[in-house]
Amino acid sequence: MNWNKSKVKPNKGFKLSKINTHSGIKNINKKELKAKLAKNIEAISKLQNKLFAENRQSLLIILQGMDSSGKDGVIKHIMSGVNPQGVWVYSFKHPSAVELEHDYLWRHAQKLPEHGQITIFNRSHYENVLISKVHPEIVLAERLPNINSINQVDKAFWNKRYEQINSFEKRNSEIGTSFLKIFLHLSKYEQRNRFLERIKHKEKHWKFSSNDIIERKFWDAYQDAYEQTLKNTSTKIAPWYIIPADDKLYAHLLISKIILEKLKAMNPCFPPTDKKEKELMEKSKIALKKENK
Repeated sequence: MNWNKSKVKPNKGFKLSKINTHSGIKNINKKELKAKLAKNIEAISKLQNKLFAENRQSLLIILQGMDSSGKDGVIKHIMSGVNPQGVWVYSFKHPSAVELEHDYLWRHAQKLPEHGQITIFNRSHYENVLISKVHPEIVLAERLPNINSINQVDKAFWNKRYEQINSFEKRNSEIGTSFLKIFLHLSKYEQRNRFLERIKHKEKHWKFSSNDIIERKFWDAYQDAYEQTLKNTSTKIAPWYIIPADDKLYAHLLISKIILEKLKAMNPCFPPTDKKEKELMEKSKIALKKENK
């Protein structure tokens, strides 16, 4: 499994429709994949423990994808073994009245990880160049200066917004936050199957919304919005990874490997103990051993 092939190179031209949504592996050995996933999760847990103890850097994982692409499943299966003290998950819905009084990045900046933390954005600031691009009337609700009609939300507007997002991520990476951006690339046919599965089973009804079917009608527009976003915002410091999402288990394994390699590159370490503290620890050990049982 060459996880690095999933990375979108900066300024790389490509057609999203030409990229496979399926793993391409015939006769997948699920038992073997599950064993590899468990091994990766264990390694992630150990590195996350060091990251939390070190308390000097942080990791932001961004999950984007069409409805039913498996974002919740990624969080559930891959982050199951980590220390919950050091992981936060945020899902961004329609902005509140207070949030609309600020720039579009403000509410996301409030949720960036603290030192030692891993934060996951289940949908993110990228919605402002995805759903907002498909439905540009959303931009008008931001009450931006010199933007008074949909006609003014043009190519130049979106190019500027891509630049703003890149600058936002660059600034935060320079002060200790690493970025991992995951796009779960799902086929329209597989989305159909997952929607039908949710409708069929009562215990999955809560996952389904009639609005999902409305948005499905804009499939091509969303694919174009994603393609432009991936092309314009995959940078050396904050790259995008395109994950074939039709195979859930394979997607989980690939993402776990990408997270693991990122944490290895961050190289978190347990904080050193100075000479004086070591002496005090030794004295404490002697005193504790002398205590009566």
